[in-house]
Amino acid sequence: MTLVGDLHEAHGATFVERGGVDVVDHYGRPERTHRAVRNGVGVVEMGYGVAVVEGDDRVDFVDNAVSNRVPDVEGEGCYALLLDPQGRVETELFVYNGGERLLLFTPPSRLDPLLDDWREKVFIQDVELRDASADFGVFGVHGPTSTEKIASVLNHAGAPEGELNFVRGSMGDVGVTVVATDAPTGEEGYEVVCPAEQAEAVFDTLLTRGLNAVPVGYRTWETLTAEAGTPLFESEVEGRIPNVVGARSGLDFEKGCYVGQEVVSKVENRGQPSQRLVGLLPARLPGAGAAVFAGDAAVGEVTRAVESPSLERPIALAFVDYDLPTRVADGVDLTVRVDGDEADADLAGLPFVEGSARSGRLPRYPADESE
Repeated sequence: MTLVGDLHEAHGATFVERGGVDVVDHYGRPERTHRAVRNGVGVVEMGYGVAVVEGDDRVDFVDNAVSNRVPDVEGEGCYALLLDPQGRVETELFVYNGGERLLLFTPPSRLDPLLDDWREKVFIQDVELRDASADFGVFGVHGPTSTEKIASVLNHAGAPEGELNFVRGSMGDVGVTVVATDAPTGEEGYEVVCPAEQAEAVFDTLLTRGLNAVPVGYRTWETLTAEAGTPLFESEVEGRIPNVVGARSGLDFEKGCYVGQEVVSKVENRGQPSQRLVGLLPARLPGAGAAVFAGDAAVGEVTRAVESPSLERPIALAFVDYDLPTRVADGVDLTVRVDGDEADADLAGLPFVEGSARSGRLPRYPADESE
């Protein structure tokens, strides 16, 4: 649930439920807000589930469970995945080393299942787990002037440098933690973490003090992340093998065994997965699940499609046969099913729009890294 509902309403917010959490859908003109972020800076209240992991064995415990190396240095973080035995993603996590504790951000619907599962696996290890979602407010600050925005309101620290690294400081009288994000909107970005009871003061500071910023809802978040080519948990990541998503920023191929690693390693050793995530430029806007065709053959389906405010046309993300780019280059026609008819489409490189930064979660595949 939003912690600053009154302030959202004062800005004209409309709310929607996502993952069991009420978030802002939009503030009346999402396309205009989108362009304001691309040209300046916007602030969005993030709807994370938050877990705290404490105890002497906290780093080893989490590291043994997830797909990436958990940092053992305070002030550092990582993007990681929790997989099932078939190698499919159960949840994604942002793991931050806060010294005496780890702070984990997850999709809100996945926090309870994660904690229930991990509590059964603690055994004799010195690990304590708790749901801290109600303890923290988290605000995303994104746009080409987001660094200037943070610098204008953050005291006792400079803006953090290095993806998913963080610093502690204050905004007004409120102690905050500021994280350098992995640029999911394709722009420079930060997340500001504060005590829940002081979230209103921090949100107001981010909007009105120092360099001005616009409030952003999740409808604009969808269009920004789509243009950036960032896979989102609910639409592109959940239930899929990380190699297919191209989620290489969440994988450490050198670390020890974790659930699902055998599948990930087998797919990696094959040199390519069965499918890949690509960008499409369809003539008309398809819905999620729309079939993609190469000639008369079905080759995949759309996961997410939006009207791009920057390009002023429909764009889509889709999982397709891995070799489809080669087939299209050889002249096969590409179409997408829209309202029962076939609409012409073209492949597009990701990101669709180049911003002030590239998303750290932009899909990458072994062949891309060998070029």
